[in-house]
Amino acid sequence: MEKQIEVSLNFDQDIHEHMSRKFSNREFQILSKSLDARKAPLGRKPRYLYKILLDATKVYDFSVTPKSLNTRPIIIGFGPAGMFAALRFMDYGIKARVFERGEDVQKRMLSIAKYWRYGTLDSESNVCYGEGGAGLFSDGKIYTRIKSDFIHYVLEKFVEAGADEKILYESNPHLGSHKIRKIIKRLTSKLQSFGSEINFNTSVQSLLIDNKKVIGVKLNNGEEVLSDHVILAAGHSAKNLYKRLHQQGVKMSKKDFALGVRIEHPRKYMDKMQFGEFAGKLGAATYRVTHHDHSIDIGTYSFCMCPGGYVLSSTTDQNTLVTNGMSNDSHNSPWSNAAIVVSVKSETLGEDVFSGFTYIEDIETKAYKVSSELASGKEMPAITLKEFLEDSVSDGPLPKSSVPSKLVKADFKKIFPDNIIAQLKIAFMEFDKKIKGFNLDNAILIAPETRTSSPIKIDRDKIKLSSDSTLGLYPCGEGAGYAGGITSAAVDGIKVVDSILS
Repeated sequence: MEKQIEVSLNFDQDIHEHMSRKFSNREFQILSKSLDARKAPLGRKPRYLYKILLDATKVYDFSVTPKSLNTRPIIIGFGPAGMFAALRFMDYGIKARVFERGEDVQKRMLSIAKYWRYGTLDSESNVCYGEGGAGLFSDGKIYTRIKSDFIHYVLEKFVEAGADEKILYESNPHLGSHKIRKIIKRLTSKLQSFGSEINFNTSVQSLLIDNKKVIGVKLNNGEEVLSDHVILAAGHSAKNLYKRLHQQGVKMSKKDFALGVRIEHPRKYMDKMQFGEFAGKLGAATYRVTHHDHSIDIGTYSFCMCPGGYVLSSTTDQNTLVTNGMSNDSHNSPWSNAAIVVSVKSETLGEDVFSGFTYIEDIETKAYKVSSELASGKEMPAITLKEFLEDSVSDGPLPKSSVPSKLVKADFKKIFPDNIIAQLKIAFMEFDKKIKGFNLDNAILIAPETRTSSPIKIDRDKIKLSSDSTLGLYPCGEGAGYAGGITSAAVDGIKVVDSILS
């Protein structure tokens, strides 16, 4: 008879040896595994906490009955939402047609390397656009706070494509940026072998609409492709496409978002802070910090923490700068980084539905202007945490950093609004109380982190998941305002397909 139990072991004990010794040859399955290292700085051994299913194996059944549609479905965008929508269509025996503005992984990597080295940006294929979407350069983080059985569907697909099976039960699973590229390529090949059509370097310029109903899309080459079902999964940076769709009558609304900086510490220092004497035995340390200013109801928090990772320049638009973080599966970079972002309430930005995009673009443009005035325009604006907190910018050099496009020391007051600067300073002082030593003098702040989420939501029916204004259009994923990360976006793509075929 199956039974679920919890097991707590020191980090250096083996769960399989423990189960064999205590439960003999009984079958078991690890449901989850999480690390408790809260007392490690005080010398207490970190422990792994396991949830175990005895005498049974939990099996998820995602099988479906084959179905058909009158017209071949179109998917705009090939990030996690678009890719998993195509995979779910494949489950039903349907060959989707995908249009992705960026390049395939190999060509995309060359375009990105050219940007980091020479500052030559391809606005159609970059860290945000191309096969795999923005998630291809974000550590391959696949943990999520949403609740859905489809999370396991996503994880199973990754495992089938070569990911380690441990992602099925680890509390903070990640694939690593270098591994996820191979995994994404295998999933693409699987779709293509089935007969799904993946068109790279092909952007959708507008929808074809007849009497408030989608009948297809118009491509950048002028071609019109007809379909009764169009999934919009273009990602959080596709503002120009969203503006054109808004002009066509697609209903959208503003939503809150967050922006700020990325902080980079030496990895060994962060490991020591988190793990004490056990640093070096548990891999690279992670952290999560939050602060809420109740006087103005504004939160500041860490986001997309990359232990043993890199900070990247990741803009999509000419004459702008944007930062992001990533790490490989080995987490062996000498640095650890995380975004520290301040929530921005959409109600404070005016009536225009795209006021959030305007606010973000203004900051990104100022960052580029500062970099251009002080260097070549490709270097990321940066300052030490000590200088930021003390309102000073010295002539001294910046510490070494992971940023491939290099740094230039800059005054952040020339980039961010005063309220963002103020909230960041308050939050850093609070973070240092929660993690003693967090405010390391030579920790580096790199600006700006502006693409945490989309500042708009494309309105859709809560049950049918179709556009409130345009029949046959299915807003999906992070760009449409319904996800935040690889797994939640992938799950949203799956749910949209199931809704279409229900």
